[in-house]
Order: sequence, then C-alpha cells, then structure tokens
Amino acid sequence: MLARREGVNSLFKPFEELHREIDRLFDEAFRGLGTGNKRTEGFLPEVDIYETDDSIVIEMDVPGIKKNDLKIKLEDGILTISGEKKYEKKEKSKSYHLIERGFGSFSRSFRVPDTIDHTKIKANYDNGVLKIELPKKEEAKKEAVEIKID
Repeated sequence: MLARREGVNSLFKPFEELHREIDRLFDEAFRGLGTGNKRTEGFLPEVDIYETDDSIVIEMDVPGIKKNDLKIKLEDGILTISGEKKYEKKEKSKSYHLIERGFGSFSRSFRVPDTIDHTKIKANYDNGVLKIELPKKEEAKKEAVEIKID
C-alpha cells in the first residue's frame, strides 16, 4: 500500500507546484489592489467585494473559524481582517491521499475610500461567512438627477 500511496502523491505533485506558482503570479500581479494579504500554513480566505447604493460590502469565506478567532481593525484608512483557523489533528490510523484544507493564521487588508462613514461600519458572522458593511457618507450616495432637454 505504501508504494501505491507514493504513486498517488507523485501524480498530484506537479499540479500542486503549478497551483503554488499561479498563486504567486496572481499575488504579484494584483499586489496594488489590496494593501497586503498574508498567509501562513496555506490558508487565505476568499473575498467578494461589491457596492450597493448605500454601502460597500465585503464578504469573506471563513468556514471552521470561530467568531472569537476573528479580528477586524480600521486604522489610517486600512481595514484589516485577521484570524486563525486552528489545525485539526489528523488521525494516524487514516491513510490520507490528499489534504487540501488549509489552516493557520491569515491577514487581509483593504484600503477604505474616504466616502465611507467609519463610525457606522457593521460586521456580521453567519454560517462561516463574515460580512462587513461599509456605509457611504450621505454626500457620497449617488442620486439620479433627471436632466430636461431644451
């Protein structure tokens, strides 16, 4: 069985190396969009950022992380979300062929526009999704204005 397991692992090794290289290239290419994303032990939560008429919303997938293990901080116009996904001890009686679920500490940072009302930022955590609402200042909300044609 050992030889077979080594064969399976060797089949996936080129793909794992390719995956790491693609991640590295994307990190370099998009470095200016965020202000810094730090990963250790292979865990970096995925994020969706979208805008509504009233706010900018950040949704981050953080399954398996307890609410108390997350920290959100706004300082000098930079919103930083950090946390830790605890390592699950793998049972020695199991013969793992592939382990993709990451763990460890992470930190994601995003520049917050001046149009955001910093005093009204709200965060909610439900079913492994962290949702942060960044409300816009009243003067920054878009209003449609009808323009008459002469």
